[in-house]
Amino acid sequence: MSLPPEPRANPDLVGHDDAARTLEEAARSGKLHHAWLIAGPPGVGKATLAYRFARFLLAGMPPPVSGRPPLEVAEDHPAFRRVASGAHADLFTLAPSLGSRGGTKEVLRAEEARGALRFMAMTAAEGGWRALVVEELERVDRAVVPNILLKTLEEPPPRTVQLLVTSAPDRLLPTIRSRCRRLDLFPLAQPVMHRLLTQWLPEMSGPDRLGLAGIADGCPGQALALAEGEGLALQGMVEAALAELPRPDPRRAHVMADAIAGKRDAAALTLFLTLLRRAIAAGVREAGRGGDAPPWIGGRSLADWSTLWDKLGRLADETERLNLDRKQAVLTGLGWLPIR
Repeated sequence: MSLPPEPRANPDLVGHDDAARTLEEAARSGKLHHAWLIAGPPGVGKATLAYRFARFLLAGMPPPVSGRPPLEVAEDHPAFRRVASGAHADLFTLAPSLGSRGGTKEVLRAEEARGALRFMAMTAAEGGWRALVVEELERVDRAVVPNILLKTLEEPPPRTVQLLVTSAPDRLLPTIRSRCRRLDLFPLAQPVMHRLLTQWLPEMSGPDRLGLAGIADGCPGQALALAEGEGLALQGMVEAALAELPRPDPRRAHVMADAIAGKRDAAALTLFLTLLRRAIAAGVREAGRGGDAPPWIGGRSLADWSTLWDKLGRLADETERLNLDRKQAVLTGLGWLPIR
């Protein structure tokens, strides 16, 4: 694989020039809003945009160059190198910590959020802008963290910007949303996805890249996660399980459950349930539009499928959060598919 750097070190932002231009124009206008809520589906480029904007401000807003993309900072600029290494004194980052349960992600904790408060109370180390980037804001300790972050939004110091990144803006407190200017990022077009995957995954066959682009829904980061997490194999399991409806083979369900639970990466279960929910959502959308919906969608009402979509989401969340048995979670989810 020829993978892109992590978001804080990525010099390229593909497909989101309009959003980047919005941020640059706001900064150059002298009336930059103190907090931005950058929203969009997982893996679409939200964190890459947030760090790109923070880097632009910390570099002193370099003058635009004709023909170059917005918010660009040269890779040899000191601000670029220090942001990439996490060593810039005027940038503070909050992100879910990596847990010990097989690599699953934990939530943002109160002590980490209090560190952001202390950072916001300081003066700029280099006399310019300061930036706070909060990744995956929806993954917070909901009992405490939102109220801590709310303090930074209510009393922002001068020449600071807060960039809150989320894939689920509707799950945030209304008081947080109301204090931010929202900027939405949208999935990339399929030709752009194909170009990126050809560049990043040259060893993968063309048909597999096409399949990966199809299930990634225009989100390049999601495509890479699927490639690393055996996404195509898990997608094949999803399609096989749905194709057997309305009378699935219980033995096949156990084979699938054993295969998923036996993977070393605990995220395989979450990915399987995510792909299953995505297939259900796509089928419901097609049926609702009167399009070419898959045959299994007619086995129950669209309202019932929507309810099942919600149940599968709760199952994935509870299994990860409570470290429940993964095989049983797969069997439970597959057991909900047939009509009782």
